[in-house]
Amino acid sequence: MKIPFVSFEPMHKEIEEEINSKFAEVYKKNWFIHGEEVKKFEEEFAMFCGSKYCIGCGNGLDALYLILRGYDIGNGDEVIVPSNTYIATALAVSYVGATPVFVEPNLETYNINPKLIEKAITNKTKAIMAVHLYGQPADIDEINEIAQRHNLKVIEDSAQAHGALYKERKIGNLGDAAGFSFYPGKNLGALGDAGAVITNDKDLADKIRAIGNYGSDRKYHHIYKGTNSRLDELQAGFLRIKLRNLNKWNKERRVIAQKYIDGINNPKIIKPMEADYSKHVWHLFVVRTEERDKFEKYLNNNGIGTTIHYPIPMHLQGAYKDLDIKTGCLPIAEKLSKEVISLPIWCGMKEEEINYIIKILNEY
Repeated sequence: MKIPFVSFEPMHKEIEEEINSKFAEVYKKNWFIHGEEVKKFEEEFAMFCGSKYCIGCGNGLDALYLILRGYDIGNGDEVIVPSNTYIATALAVSYVGATPVFVEPNLETYNINPKLIEKAITNKTKAIMAVHLYGQPADIDEINEIAQRHNLKVIEDSAQAHGALYKERKIGNLGDAAGFSFYPGKNLGALGDAGAVITNDKDLADKIRAIGNYGSDRKYHHIYKGTNSRLDELQAGFLRIKLRNLNKWNKERRVIAQKYIDGINNPKIIKPMEADYSKHVWHLFVVRTEERDKFEKYLNNNGIGTTIHYPIPMHLQGAYKDLDIKTGCLPIAEKLSKEVISLPIWCGMKEEEINYIIKILNEY
């Protein structure tokens, strides 16, 4: 049996007629930037997150960058980020001229460990960026308490957790602002690059909207040295269709994940866990093993597609050699980078595919 790491085909087939119809509708209008589709998506996604404002933008990295710009975080400032996440989180900090300060994760949830944050705070620290990694919310209440004590902003990197719940509250609405990615592989994915900022702060929302539109609050009136990062009409239209299906698709991911958790029974494999405060949406199903390369080859030889998120931690990437963080300084991130491997989890997986994966894992 051959099972790809990911397939969009079953999900997209389900909505194919709506997608084609939306394309024809937008094409016929001949209005492709800052139109009705974007306006409606922003309203609908803000409502989905339980927030007041949504600002569409070009991608998830831009969303984080725009939030930092909106808070005037820049040269000489520091922002706390997890040591275990995708590099976009740190890049956003670098793009505004600030310095990312890496804090290790909790080894059970893989999210930033709040108990380690306070010792990383200095008089240069301006914000904590909490990533909801793999679809599981970070422990945001503890993070907010620390931020309040030190007068820091809390920015949620929500790129992997659309629709996840923290203590029955939607992520994206738990800090000061949140950045979302709608990269095609996300739980809510566009058919290209797209992103959004969520916030309850009107002043921040207005500023971000202007910065992402060449610094302009109205045509040919530029109040900031802005950039060009706008959600286009076509992607907004596609996202509106997908948003209506997101809860159902997340539920399907949870069913698949639970089958894995119940079925995988191999002492060589460490399964992920769902924190008691969390409703995980399983953007990724990540297991660990001490013999990852051998395990990956075994799975691939048995027709099971895999991906490794992320094989080189950020502090050891060439991009961040200027920070001069040596091997061994962030041991948990380094340990995870050597042990994690992601299994297939996508909407439309067949029962026999799930059972086959469980069987192959248990026979390892």
